[in-house]
Amino acid sequence: MLLHLPGRSASGSRARRRAVRAAAAVAAAAALTALGLPALAPGGATASSHREAPTISGFPQYDDTDVYAFVSPDKPDSVTLIANWIPFEEPAGGPNFYPFATDARYELNVDNNGDAKRDITYRWQFTSTYASKDTFLHNTGPVTSLDDKDLNFWQTYRLEEIKWGPDGSQIGTKELAKALPVAPSNVGKASMPDYKKLRDRVIRSKDGVTMFAGQSDDPFFLDLRIFDVLYGGDLSEVGNDTLAPYNVNSVAIQLPKSRVTKGGDPVIGIWSSTSRKNASGQYVQVSRLGMPLVNEVVVPIRDKDKFNASKPADDAQFLKYVTDPEVPKLIEKVYKIKAPKTPRNDLVQAFLTGVPGLNQPQNVTPSEQLRLNTSIPPSADPKRLGVLEGDKAGFPNGRRLADDVVDITLQVAEGELVNAPNDLGDAVDTNNVEFGRTFPYLALPTSGSDVRSGGPASSGSSAPATPQSGQDDTEASPSMLTGGAADPSTSPAANASEAEMTDLVPLGSAIGGAGLLAFGAAWLWRRRRTS
Repeated sequence: MLLHLPGRSASGSRARRRAVRAAAAVAAAAALTALGLPALAPGGATASSHREAPTISGFPQYDDTDVYAFVSPDKPDSVTLIANWIPFEEPAGGPNFYPFATDARYELNVDNNGDAKRDITYRWQFTSTYASKDTFLHNTGPVTSLDDKDLNFWQTYRLEEIKWGPDGSQIGTKELAKALPVAPSNVGKASMPDYKKLRDRVIRSKDGVTMFAGQSDDPFFLDLRIFDVLYGGDLSEVGNDTLAPYNVNSVAIQLPKSRVTKGGDPVIGIWSSTSRKNASGQYVQVSRLGMPLVNEVVVPIRDKDKFNASKPADDAQFLKYVTDPEVPKLIEKVYKIKAPKTPRNDLVQAFLTGVPGLNQPQNVTPSEQLRLNTSIPPSADPKRLGVLEGDKAGFPNGRRLADDVVDITLQVAEGELVNAPNDLGDAVDTNNVEFGRTFPYLALPTSGSDVRSGGPASSGSSAPATPQSGQDDTEASPSMLTGGAADPSTSPAANASEAEMTDLVPLGSAIGGAGLLAFGAAWLWRRRRTS
């Protein structure tokens, strides 16, 4: 085994577990057959969506890294949706630091009737302003307020709530924000002596909706050295939070549950997308993210750009990538842990539809989305492994900031649902800095001063996350986990120019990644029932 996690052991009789798993697998296969889809099962993965595809890796401003959705712990009548962009932001990376793109639409999409189509979109668009272009500096002195004359560069945003009809037509738009300020990048203590004060000032509310946009600590925690043929081939490289020093750009919105649900069904599906304006002035989707760990290591290189340009309604394509997943084979080769038999037909509902009784919407159409049952209240005692440990408010029922997606996924990928219990993990169990207890819950971004002084972000230490938040995934390059895929240098998308990238045509997406997380969710829910 890669790693034993304290406090985790197989419980209940083996016969009982086998019977429950078999029943669940049969039910899943039957459900998909009724939907006209072949039975599938999850594959393994170990990262979220940082630099996950050949083309988007060269355009970080448009690269969405993680999506989170959870019932707000301090306001349980509301839900909080968070999406992150721009992976691996080095805190001292000036003088231009990390603005949102001004030629992009950053979106969080909600499907509230299970038909795999967006019903509501929350769309952010950004504007940049310089006080002067006669200096190379981001700020010319200490910044103590958002309108400080020493802040030379700043951004504002417009936020719209767009409603869509069943045919995909736009049926209504409401402007929620106009020219609201973005929290600036955290340059350092000399430049921003009280950064928390600056960030707090950008959190705004209107008509029961609370909004935020700005830089934050990257909330995803994991050891990315898995790409060195699984932690150096002998576990010599395990246990370091690779993302500890880095920041991301985040948008967050907190809304009443009634605003995003429909028809008495408490389950919603959520995914983010980025569209970029092309030479003709049209916006073309270039990135997409719902469930974590999908496009990074489940989808092979040849189809990663296709996934980023696709929509959930197209997710019946490329199912072969999850029936015969690559990661378990790699683990078997390196560590001699036998890979589960293929095809992986266990708990397919969780892959495409959500888990019955947990987060499956009524009349669901199979598609890759992060699904959240808004009727399940926040947990008084959140568990790191979410549903796996009986915490139904955690992943894969939505995603909280502190949920340990990597460990959940590794355990499920290695056969927890097919009578192969294990305690696999990457030895990184919490984020390096503490999450907040109130909206937007994200930790403050690391500054260049923090890194230089050996603060928590640079040390890689793990501070416990607050009980209010949940966690999600991150992604890195496919590397060793996509060994048999096509050479990226021969892909037209890989060689696309900046202008050509904006003309990517939406294509079919890979169901595999979504299933991976859902796969874990289904198992966790089942364990809760059998414990």
